[in-house]
Amino acid sequence: MTDYKKPDYWQLKARQEHYPARSVYKLMEMDEKFGLLPSRQAHCVLDLGAAPGSWSLYLLRKKPSLKLLAVDLAPLSREHDGGLFDSEHFSFIQGDFTEAAVRDSIAVQGPFSLILSDAAPPTTGNRFIDSTRSYELAESVIVYGESLLAIGGSLVVKVFQGGDSAELLKRMRGMFKTARAYKPAACRGDSFETFYIGLEKK
Repeated sequence: MTDYKKPDYWQLKARQEHYPARSVYKLMEMDEKFGLLPSRQAHCVLDLGAAPGSWSLYLLRKKPSLKLLAVDLAPLSREHDGGLFDSEHFSFIQGDFTEAAVRDSIAVQGPFSLILSDAAPPTTGNRFIDSTRSYELAESVIVYGESLLAIGGSLVVKVFQGGDSAELLKRMRGMFKTARAYKPAACRGDSFETFYIGLEKK
């Protein structure tokens, strides 16, 4: 069984490069492979389930003038942001993005050119329950894509494989010119998480 308490390669790398979590390397790999970031600075990005903030920090470091909205139940870590989370281009909503009031607050800042989500439900150890909860969370992210993603935009959402998760990818294939599953190298070897990536919304 993997010892998650012992820092692995990706956790140590994140510490060295001043990110709050190893998850940054998942986004970095997907961005390098699929060119996720919009080319024009004026475009807006939505980061759902952003805490502790590694994905948002990566985006702001790469494009400091990018307009970015991050949302999470928990606050973001300020240990490594170097003031980037105080930028006039960045905003944060602390709340549940599946709730109507939070959805309304997000909607007024759209549309978005890129929607990202590394959000995961609290896990129980029961794969069926965890996959079902992940499905519901991922589906809510896809709904954001349907309503707030600009034409030509892209979406990345984390999914726990199992159950009806393949139905989500099928739904995305109807929304995007290209949609596929992808598991970055930084995912833990024994994890059943993967990412569904939709490119160029129709």
